[in-house]
Amino acid sequence: MNRRWTLLLPVIFVTYSLAYLDRANFSFGAAAGMAADLHISSGQSSLLGALFFLGYFAFQIPGAIYAQNKSVKKLIFAGLIGWGVLAASMGLISDIRLLYVARFALGVVESAVLPAMLILQARWFTRSERARANALLVMGNPSTLLWMSVLSGYLASSLGWRWMFVIEGLPPVIWAFVWWRLVSDRPADAKWLSPEDRAALEARLADEQRGIAPVKNYGAAFRNPRVIALCVQYFLWSLGLYGFVIWLPSILKGSSMGMVELGWLSALPYLAALIVEFLNAAWSDRSGRRKIAMWPSLAIGALAFYGSYALGASHFWISFGLLVIAGAAMYAPYGPFFAYLAETLPSNVAGGAIALINSMGALGSFFGALAVGWLNGATGNPGMSYLLMAAALLASAAITFFLPERKPA
Repeated sequence: MNRRWTLLLPVIFVTYSLAYLDRANFSFGAAAGMAADLHISSGQSSLLGALFFLGYFAFQIPGAIYAQNKSVKKLIFAGLIGWGVLAASMGLISDIRLLYVARFALGVVESAVLPAMLILQARWFTRSERARANALLVMGNPSTLLWMSVLSGYLASSLGWRWMFVIEGLPPVIWAFVWWRLVSDRPADAKWLSPEDRAALEARLADEQRGIAPVKNYGAAFRNPRVIALCVQYFLWSLGLYGFVIWLPSILKGSSMGMVELGWLSALPYLAALIVEFLNAAWSDRSGRRKIAMWPSLAIGALAFYGSYALGASHFWISFGLLVIAGAAMYAPYGPFFAYLAETLPSNVAGGAIALINSMGALGSFFGALAVGWLNGATGNPGMSYLLMAAALLASAAITFFLPERKPA
């Protein structure tokens, strides 16, 4: 049974990491001269950064329903090849109209990655393991941004932004075949588990679902007040998070540092996020509590952004320290949050409901990336975007505070 942690989870982790590599390196391309070379205005650059999330939003639910009813394994295999090719093409395009298409299409092929991974995790990990397993999955986000920030800084500095996109687009295509070889949709299909372990795991997971009343159909699930509240909560949380993720390098670039130094500084919030995210998830699994592991972190992120706004541009290093705190605080709730979804939504509609919630997060990410990019360009500094992200996170924390604590739907 330990091979779920030593074999399956590392493959899932790397796969999700590669998705984040290809969606988040756009800001490094913009900071490294893409905007200047292609004569892209600040408004066009904001739209390019945000278009990914529009495609991501539009195709969440169909992809998740396919993953739940058909195969996560097949869906992710095709997605790895698709998003690798699209990401590499970003380095070969000179027409901004094709860039718009590529960014939107990249969002489409990555749209079902997170819901599909959460469906897969729910089939493999029990309630007492789920926050840690989900945290390790979502740690693919900050861990990738950690090394991607450093790597992208070096590649953009030494080879230029075009080669940066091409080189960073190749690994998913190669990894697709590793995924196909090692991942199974369900424990019953895994040849690396003994028949006794397969039966025991399937029985325990089925037993946990008996405490959750089934919902008639997806329509009933989508009208559930808890699902609606989680949609709004995740929209606001993602607005704050992806306004930060997409534009952090451009915000720091305003201080006139080199690309290599920019890469190292951009990595620090994600290093802090890795540590805090896993510790918070481990505590949540140990205590069995989910809600208290979510809302305080979101509130801390809001306060850190407000502190950066209040300090202004004259205290760079203190403001940067607060950004590190904000980045870590925004990532900390992920493991408990996705465990909360799996534990309060019935399995017959969980895939579609999680996809709906995640699609609202994608919509929030679109508006966050668009608004933060526009505000930074219009005002010439990140102050107003800090206020926007602080307000979104504070509202998200308030909604989380009033959610019921881990009761069956």
